[in-house]
Amino acid sequence: MKSFVAERLPLTNIDWPSLVPLIGQANRALALYDGILYGVPNPEVLLSPLTTQEAVLSSRMEGTQATLGDVLKFEAGAEVMEESKRQDIQEIINYRRALQTAEEELKKRPFNLNLLLQLHSILLDSVRGRNKARGQFRVEQNWIGPPGSTIEEARFVPPAPLFLKDHLDNWEKYYHGEERDPLVQLAIVHAQFEIIHPFLDGNGRLGRILVPLFLHEKKLLSRPMLYISSYLEANREEYVDRLRDLGRPKSWDRWINFFLRAVTEQARANAATARAIIELYERLKTRLIELTHSRYAVPLLDHLFDQPIFQSGQLTRYKHMPSVPTVMQMLRRLRKAGILKTVRKGRGRQAEIFAFVELLNLCEGKKIM
Repeated sequence: MKSFVAERLPLTNIDWPSLVPLIGQANRALALYDGILYGVPNPEVLLSPLTTQEAVLSSRMEGTQATLGDVLKFEAGAEVMEESKRQDIQEIINYRRALQTAEEELKKRPFNLNLLLQLHSILLDSVRGRNKARGQFRVEQNWIGPPGSTIEEARFVPPAPLFLKDHLDNWEKYYHGEERDPLVQLAIVHAQFEIIHPFLDGNGRLGRILVPLFLHEKKLLSRPMLYISSYLEANREEYVDRLRDLGRPKSWDRWINFFLRAVTEQARANAATARAIIELYERLKTRLIELTHSRYAVPLLDHLFDQPIFQSGQLTRYKHMPSVPTVMQMLRRLRKAGILKTVRKGRGRQAEIFAFVELLNLCEGKKIM
């Protein structure tokens, strides 16, 4: 099977008039979501579980089985016996760390290929694929197909490595260029990255990380926090089909159509979730003050949102928190009120692990505890 010949960017065959209604819908949904995002106090705290959930869903598209609860329990100190589950969790933690690193780096410099290499290195740190040229662009031919398949059996063969540098330079230039609409530009940036497939592993996850970074750099979002993996996973078959179809007549129009719908629906879903998180925070702020009669009630609530599954001892290490006995008394009151649930009972030197159930269920979109 021959390697794919990627088109040069910018594309010249887009049917812009047919996309106008979807462009309008997607931009309105994104503006509404950003308005909510802009009004979130301490978004890095209140929306922290959404960042972890995106890492879970994006990694799940690559075959991991760990859940949001699994990751948070692991970070709270719960043991994970199966090596495969531990690897899954580490991949998710790496994904979240890559997102956070990218946000910090974008405060210092525009997105570039060196940052892309840095993010790839973080993604594959100490996990499956770490020996597949971590932090380096590929110098050999790769292909996409069933596990163990040969290149002759591949579903897709990306461009040959000989042309990779030229494709990446063209892609980076287009990323920073001006297009008639930035959301259409993002659709093309994402798809072209998947076509080029510049790494031996981790391309899918990196391609999804690019979405919030691009929106933030283009000033469509005040924070790089539009997480699209939920929609892509729910519509995985169409997502893969639209990408695989590229190169055929009208295929870019069909792909952009799909991507704009994804942005619209995900922006609406994220807006609803962010609004619900803010409402939960405001409601519980009053409730915790009533339950604890403590000036530490609000700092405690912030920690619950930042780390919804935790050991009691972890809270005492934070600034602005009282003594261990006072913290334990507050936690017991919250557990009695049904706000917290015991995930693991404490015994001996093993600390009790609590879960902030309502927030976890809200982020998952279903009852998990």
